[in-house]
Amino acid sequence: MVVDDEPDIREILEFNLENAGYEVIPASSAESALEKCGQDIDLILLDVMMEGMSGFKMAEILRKERHSQVPVIFLTARSAENDLLTGFSAGGDDYIAKPFSINEVLARVKAVLKRSGARKQENEQKEIVLGKLRIDVARKMVYVENAAVVFPKKELEILTLLASHPGRIYSREEMINELWEDAPYVLDRTVDVHIARIRSKLGVCKGYLTNRSGYGYSMNAED
Repeated sequence: MVVDDEPDIREILEFNLENAGYEVIPASSAESALEKCGQDIDLILLDVMMEGMSGFKMAEILRKERHSQVPVIFLTARSAENDLLTGFSAGGDDYIAKPFSINEVLARVKAVLKRSGARKQENEQKEIVLGKLRIDVARKMVYVENAAVVFPKKELEILTLLASHPGRIYSREEMINELWEDAPYVLDRTVDVHIARIRSKLGVCKGYLTNRSGYGYSMNAED
């Protein structure tokens, strides 16, 4: 799906993506995009600055209200650090600054789809249990003491990565390389923001997630 309120950009993206072999659903606003979103969408190219609802708000609705895990690549002329952090916190998988080249867009789309497909296949029917924490990876659900807790896509990916390897310390750089591959705008601070959000939702399990100063983050069940 391509969501942009500028007809020229929307048509250029649609034309080139279709030439590359993708089926494209165009939308001129976030509101109309939300009406069209369904299970058959594999990725969303989403403009941030639009009339009416912003791209950030649409992504937030997809993640928090609809619990959708469809990958999102933000398209925007904004590139300040706070804007990037807002985009990733809203559940974005990548961030392309305008003006962009079509080759860059096609490369990012291919990389995000490949990453998403590989993780889907790898995690199929997988469940992770760590003390009082349980992650149903196939259903994208997290349970703390059997109570369901909703996590946005990127937070869930970080939590799953750490919980899959109890005791292993992941540096910020390792997590960025693992989970934000081909996304050049991700900063160490982005990881810290996500980690803080994850810890705040873990309740009695928040002590499982620890920080080794100078090294990185790890996860293990408390004795």
